[in-house]
Amino acid sequence: MRLAVILLPLATVMTMAQTPPLRYVANEAFGVGERFEYDVGYKFITAGRAAFSVGKDLVDVNGRKCYDIRFTAISLASLEWIYKVRDQYRTFVDVDGVFPWKFEQHQREGGFSKDYSATFDQVNHSAVTTEGTFTIPPFVHDIVSSFYYLRTFDLKKYRNGDVVTMQNFFDRETHDLQVKIIGRQTVSVKAGKFNCVVVEPMIKSGGLFKSEGRILIWLSDDDRKIPVKVSSAILIGSIDAELTSFRGLRGPLTARIGDAD
Repeated sequence: MRLAVILLPLATVMTMAQTPPLRYVANEAFGVGERFEYDVGYKFITAGRAAFSVGKDLVDVNGRKCYDIRFTAISLASLEWIYKVRDQYRTFVDVDGVFPWKFEQHQREGGFSKDYSATFDQVNHSAVTTEGTFTIPPFVHDIVSSFYYLRTFDLKKYRNGDVVTMQNFFDRETHDLQVKIIGRQTVSVKAGKFNCVVVEPMIKSGGLFKSEGRILIWLSDDDRKIPVKVSSAILIGSIDAELTSFRGLRGPLTARIGDAD
């Protein structure tokens, strides 16, 4: 009995020692209850709506507290006879480490449909997906979690031309996801006028905004780094998503300098 009492705690300590520590990332950018809504359109035509949202409550995944983060995009009913869109993305992001444990994608675009899911074992570095099981690097991201991870960076320290690099897993492969700092600019949208830092993600696959050319994102140039505008190049111009409303911010939005013109 005395030996068992000694060995049981020792076994627990040994098991804990075999599990590598998970990272901690300081995050003042976002939290529970945050929501952004957008008009999506081409030139002067509003074609749809999109939203980023963080659930009001934390959820438990693998014994870890996680944010329930979603992105949705839908076409306007009046234009669905041309092209109907019903896209949903969902990721469960570790609160302490800002990396994903689970990811879901449901795309409905015209006649195209796709359902995809991935469960990330961030301890043993494997991903179990609808395409199979794959080896992944430590703290790999899906395309939604990578965007929220970017928001934790202190972008004020970066100069024009600097690149932030992370790793993004999609379908069957891990890709280097590079985000280039383009510069600073003031933009006006329905939600107001904002001082922004402009970044360009180099997305090879699995993107939220598909394009044949550049994708530019305007993030508020403050501690929140909220997505104010996204411009996705196409062959005959660009498709833009512009912020119309926001709520549930983690702190003050100092980059907002007034109402939109």
